Amino acid sequence: MPMIIDLPDTDTRDIARKLVTLRETGGIVTTGRVLTLIVLAHRDDDIENIVATVNAVSREHPARVLVLVSGEPRGENRLDAELRLGGEAGAAEVVVMHMEGEVGAHPEAIVTPLLLPDTPVVAWWPSTPPQVPAATPIGQIAQRRITDSLADPDANAVYTRRTGYTPGDSDLAWSRLTAWRGVLASALDSPPHGPITAARIEGPGEDPSVDVAAGWLADRLAVPVLRVVTDEPEVPVDADGVAKPPVTKVTLTRSGEDGTPTDVIVEVENATTACVTIMGSPPFKVALSRRTTVDCLAEELRHLDPDTAYARALRGLGRIRRLTAEQAREAEDGSLDDGSSASGSPSISAFVHDPEESSR
Repeated sequence: MPMIIDLPDTDTRDIARKLVTLRETGGIVTTGRVLTLIVLAHRDDDIENIVATVNAVSREHPARVLVLVSGEPRGENRLDAELRLGGEAGAAEVVVMHMEGEVGAHPEAIVTPLLLPDTPVVAWWPSTPPQVPAATPIGQIAQRRITDSLADPDANAVYTRRTGYTPGDSDLAWSRLTAWRGVLASALDSPPHGPITAARIEGPGEDPSVDVAAGWLADRLAVPVLRVVTDEPEVPVDADGVAKPPVTKVTLTRSGEDGTPTDVIVEVENATTACVTIMGSPPFKVALSRRTTVDCLAEELRHLDPDTAYARALRGLGRIRRLTAEQAREAEDGSLDDGSSASGSPSISAFVHDPEESSR
């Protein structure tokens, strides 16, 4: 069991003093912490689930975690804190702070005295982030700013991320695609090779990961990309009710040197398996599962430099066509070939082996 210490109606001075006391008398050390993670939550969020997530992530990335929970802005000025150390807290030193009244209007004043010296600062908004995270006081002190467009109530959140992007921003909607991107790149690395002339990507309309994936393809391939909205729920599930990866199907149109179609199709079959079909070759199955929030957040904390691949994926959002399945059927009479040609298509190696891509 973790050590839990309540500090009602407190201030940052008392919190910092208590942390020092625990370090000196209880054997709690901070020298192994590699970063400070600031979590900006709301009182309506599932705080226990958020804490459980950062605890799990801390086993790979020991950190001091400062969870700021905003409350009623017109309430009485008050700061209640809870310190969690050891046990289920993993390798984290977690401070949960509930802010009421005007205290919540100045979160940077709350966290500054509690930041670990000489370590990176990362901010994570698990639910509703600001339109421009880098423009906020917390965003200005953080090297990395992590949002989650899937959890954002704004249906156009990922497009808001695009217009407000600043180097250092990232999105768990992008991290959920890592395994899928690997499968697609591996399929394209298999012969026969040929120029790609168009791409079609399918998935739920409310899952921003599908849009980001389409933007990534549009930027990397420089070909027309059709993003087809399926009638699946926000998180698609298989016949057993288990969540599937966001992108349910992608088709890359290409042909060999002799003009023979060699299209690549990656289609999710269930929660653990995808089928890869390369025209002219027998289909084969690969393992592909939906990534958890713990997996995605842990990945983001491995790379504290600006995520240029994500930035390019956002840039590509402006070049995709977003249609319903019915509209897509009506558009299949050649509209996907507009402006594309074999000579103008990028090589497969440029798509698969880009050095900045391989670092993510």
